[in-house]
Amino acid sequence: MPTELPAQSRAQRALRSHLLRSRIAGVVSTSRERSLSRYRMFVAGDPRALLGLEPERDWRLGDLLQLMGRKCGVSADPGHTSGQDVIDPDRTIVALSAFAERLAAAAAAAAPVLIGTGHPHRLLGFYAGLAAGLSAAGCTVLRPAQGRSVDITTRFGVRTYNLDYVRGVALVREPGARGCGSEPGVHTHSPLPLRVALGAAMDGDGPLPAMVVGDHGWVCGAGQLGIEALGLADADDPAPFVGQAEGRVSVVVPLDDTVRSDYYRPLTRYVLNRACLSQ
Repeated sequence: MPTELPAQSRAQRALRSHLLRSRIAGVVSTSRERSLSRYRMFVAGDPRALLGLEPERDWRLGDLLQLMGRKCGVSADPGHTSGQDVIDPDRTIVALSAFAERLAAAAAAAAPVLIGTGHPHRLLGFYAGLAAGLSAAGCTVLRPAQGRSVDITTRFGVRTYNLDYVRGVALVREPGARGCGSEPGVHTHSPLPLRVALGAAMDGDGPLPAMVVGDHGWVCGAGQLGIEALGLADADDPAPFVGQAEGRVSVVVPLDDTVRSDYYRPLTRYVLNRACLSQ
């Protein structure tokens, strides 16, 4: 546990209860075996775990465990090799508060913001709520490169997807696919959709973003390129936390990114209220 945490408000106590009840934090669905496997991939420099980040230092497994223990609350003991991982809900709340502060600053400056997710089936609603709040506050929520193709290497080989925007949130779809309900798109960790979007912005398809909000390759890819980046990350994705530790990612919120999409609504409300962006 952190040595010091600020006293929690009533809203934070309610949020903490929700995080534990929904298993967004506390004992989460991410297995210890999967987390350790991903940590080893990161240490080995596997692009699937780097998510577009190029670490400045040589991270060893022990160092990474210590970092993830401090940032997420997972066990830093290398001898702990099985069972379910644990995310400290208090760390999640502290990070959500910092996340809200950065959004408030972007809103105050009317900064152009790019929002993207590799988890559209779970997190689209969370990000769409932020997009609406930022837009209402005068920020331009960017949509560069809509419809452009993106070639992404997957375990099935190179697949071509199309970059699309739903309620202000960037995601990728299978070619020819159309949105279905509120959760379209495919899961990806790749930074390539971000790079395609930024390339289009540089070519005149809107301004470059002052901030990128997202997960996976969106947040790591933006941080690597020197753009302010903040987002969400699970306990088995060390790259955003390393980016934060090395000063290239502003805020990373530790949470389970695979629970039901409606379970993230209280997090959206908390962030918008804290940032004074509620509509």
